[in-house]
Formats: sequence, C-alpha cells, structure tokens
Amino acid sequence: MITIIDYGVGNVQAFLNVYRRLNIEARAVSEPAGLTGARRLILPGVGAFDNTMMRLDESGMREGLRRLILGEGVPVLGICVGMQMLATGSDEGSRSGLGWVPGTVRDLAALEGTKNLPRPHMGWNDVRPDPTNPLFSGLDEPWRFYFLHSFFFECEDPAHVGATTDYGGTFACAVRSGHIFGVQFHPEKSHHFGTTLLRNFALLDL
Repeated sequence: MITIIDYGVGNVQAFLNVYRRLNIEARAVSEPAGLTGARRLILPGVGAFDNTMMRLDESGMREGLRRLILGEGVPVLGICVGMQMLATGSDEGSRSGLGWVPGTVRDLAALEGTKNLPRPHMGWNDVRPDPTNPLFSGLDEPWRFYFLHSFFFECEDPAHVGATTDYGGTFACAVRSGHIFGVQFHPEKSHHFGTTLLRNFALLDL
C-alpha cells in the first residue's frame, strides 16, 4: 500500500493514476488518522517552501509522519518541493524544514553558470544516479526526467546525494538517507523513467 500525503499541495491524482496503471494499491490521506498502517509514504509538493511547510503543519499530519518515518522506519519519498522539505531549511523562506536529511535549499542563482540560463529550470534533463540508489534500478541510460524548479538541495553530507544533474552547474537532484528518499524532478511527468522509479519505490526491500 502506497500512502500519498494530501495536504493540499501537489498533484496527488497523478500519482494515484500511475499506481493504478501498475496495479499497485495506493491511497491519498489528508488527516492524521489516515496514516495508520502506512508502509510506504509519498510526500509531494509544489510552490513556495514556507507555504508547503505551513500547509503540512495545518494538516496535523507532521507528527504522525515523524513517528512513522523516524520512529518506525517507514520509507518516504519526497518529490519536488516535497524533497526540499526534507532539508533543515530553505533560502526561499524563513520556516524550518523537517530536517530529516541535513542540508539547505539554495536558489539556482547561486550556481555561477545559471546567470545566462532561464529560471526556473524547466524540461527534460539527464540524471546521474548513485549506483547504490535502488530507485533507479532497471532503468537504461541515459536516465532522463522532467524538472520544474528554481531551488536545489545542498546536502551537508555528500553521502546523502542520491543523484546529480547539470544546469549551470552540478547539483543534487535526488537525496537519500537510509529509508528517506527525495527527488527534485517529477516522476509522475517523466513517462517510463518516472513510472519505473515509482514502481521501484513501491517494491523497496530495505
């Protein structure tokens, strides 16, 4: 069972549609009671960092997620701003992040090579995964995913970088700390690459 956190931010239906096509059971939950029995969690997110953190707090699910993920070891996949929320904080706002993967979210403008590039970074781009990252298992090169973002995750520990990409410089487009995963790109918009990644997450054997 895949449990998708529906706190009013992110295209939850797109993930439900992918898992329906894969014949993998998935549900969306919007209140703390719905988290009971969760064995795989997806945290989507779009928009501004502070707003997504505020919406998660207002949903009442933050403590339940912390208990499941940090206390019980339930795997989680943060997507787009959902990945950024795993950080300690963001230059985009003033609220604290979840802090489950130590790091700070930075503006793409901090990368020297982006000065002459359009922002946000939008469209398809190649990804170089860490070979130990199980999310990318079974995918043929080149790994290509769809991006739409203006900020990137700067990990405190390079060991937490789960994949990199280039856009005016090299940055982490995926993070991993044990059973906690995040991707900056949109697997739900990335055709067979994204479908395979979401299936891999559902079938994780950790």
